Amino acid sequence: MPGPRKNAPRTSDITFLDVSHGGETFRVALKRISTARRFTLRVRAATRDVVLTMPPRGSLIGARNFVERHAAWIGVRLQRLPAPMPFGGGEVVPIRGINHRIVERPRQRGMAWVEPALNPESDKSLPMLCVTGERAHVARRVQDFLMREAKRDIEMAVTRHATKLGVSPRKITLRDTTSRWGSCSSTGALNFSWRLIMAPSYVLDYLAAHEVAHLVHMNHSPAFWKIVGKLSVHVDRAESWLKVNGAGLLRFGPYKA
Repeated sequence: MPGPRKNAPRTSDITFLDVSHGGETFRVALKRISTARRFTLRVRAATRDVVLTMPPRGSLIGARNFVERHAAWIGVRLQRLPAPMPFGGGEVVPIRGINHRIVERPRQRGMAWVEPALNPESDKSLPMLCVTGERAHVARRVQDFLMREAKRDIEMAVTRHATKLGVSPRKITLRDTTSRWGSCSSTGALNFSWRLIMAPSYVLDYLAAHEVAHLVHMNHSPAFWKIVGKLSVHVDRAESWLKVNGAGLLRFGPYKA
C-alpha cells in the first residue's frame, strides 16, 4: 500500500473545508477545541463566516461529512444575515439609537459632525452625519467620529456609576469585539465595544453599569444583579434590546468600493 504523499498537508495544518450546495460554495473554518466532545457549526453574524468546532481528535472525514449534511442549513443561515451597511456617503448609521444619513462635504473644513434633519416634519428626512475630505477617507472618518463619541459617553457613564459605588476602574478600553459588548478583567480593566454608541443611550448606560458592578462582584450572583439594578433602571429593557437588535450593529462597517 502506498504511503502518504511527502508534500501532503498534515491533518492539523488544514484550517478550512469548502462545501457546495445549490450552486454555491461555502468556506467553513475548522477550530479544534480541547474541551469539545462533538462537532458544532456556527454562522457568525459579525464576520459573516462559518466555523466548525471539533474535538481535538476529530477526523477530517468526519468533519466533511458533518458539514456536507448541514450545507443547506449553512446556506439558509447566511442568507438570513442582515445586509452589510457600509460607512459611505448616502448610507445610514444609527447614533445613540437614531438613524443618521452620512453626507459627504468634501469642500468644507473639519472632520465629522452632526446636523439636524433638513425637514424635521418629514418621516423620510434624517439627521445628518457630515463628513469632509475625499471619498476614500469617509469610512475612516465616520468610524473615528463614532469611536470618539463612544469613548466620551462610556467614560462619563462609567465615572458616574463608579462614583456611586466608591470604586475606580484601572483603565477603560474600546474595541471592536464581536462576542461581548463589555468585559471586566480581574485587574479592574474595563473593555467595551465602540459600537454601543449606535444603540440607544440607555443600552450603553446599562452596559457601563454592568461592567462597573463587576468591580465589586466578579460573577453574576444575586448580589451582583442587585448592584446593577441600583445603578440602572433599564436592565430588562436594555437586555431585551440587545437580544433583538444587538447583532444588527455588527453589520455596519467601512465603505468598500
